[in-house]
Amino acid sequence: MKSDKVIIIPTYNERENIEKIIRKVFSLEDNFHILIIDDGSPDGTADIVKNLQKEFEGSLHIIERSGKLGLGTAYIKGFQWAVENGYEYIFEMDADFSHNPDDLPRLYRACRDNGADVAIGSRYCKGISVINWPIGRVIMSYYASAYVRTVLGMKIYDTTAGFKCYRKKVLETIDFDRIHMKGYGFQIEMKYNAYKLGFKIEEVPIIFIDRTEGTSKMSGGIFSEAFWGVIKLRFRKIRPRKTC
Repeated sequence: MKSDKVIIIPTYNERENIEKIIRKVFSLEDNFHILIIDDGSPDGTADIVKNLQKEFEGSLHIIERSGKLGLGTAYIKGFQWAVENGYEYIFEMDADFSHNPDDLPRLYRACRDNGADVAIGSRYCKGISVINWPIGRVIMSYYASAYVRTVLGMKIYDTTAGFKCYRKKVLETIDFDRIHMKGYGFQIEMKYNAYKLGFKIEEVPIIFIDRTEGTSKMSGGIFSEAFWGVIKLRFRKIRPRKTC
């Protein structure tokens, strides 16, 4: 069935979660398509997706890459594919249920009905809404967002959020060749580009629940890249993508 909405889910070793998250999304009343970007998962994640494609023909798509090439490059690959295939609303979501698929329609309606160009599933716009994280990680994440907000001047509470909906025109405007951060700093850089290019950004409050199965991909290097990358970003001129 044709849809104007696609959810991009990057994966690496998500065999415990991938079938469950796919079936949950397809059980929703709204008609979403899914694009999996798998970075050569040795645990067989891609094989599970390809088997499910027989059941969800035309709605479930996969791009396989040769190895761990970074979250940012996975999403950019997915964005380019989604725009080329004519989707109007393009979502980012993790495979591990830390982002609740039941919140997808709320992000969609923030764009379709409220006029947002980017809708962010926000952990911090109504206090702190995080479950199962150690308190140290909650504090680090919360103040990382405050740091980004202060340095970049964005009026966004959850600057590192990875649960989002973009209108196609946003992704057609951002110059992906000038997006430099590859890890979670990528999420900051994309928001900052949308903000500086004048797009309307709306935060939708969600409850974030840490993964219960599989292994977290977070590392100290990811935070280091984001910390220094934000300072560099502050002094970079943001320009729209050149069109022929």
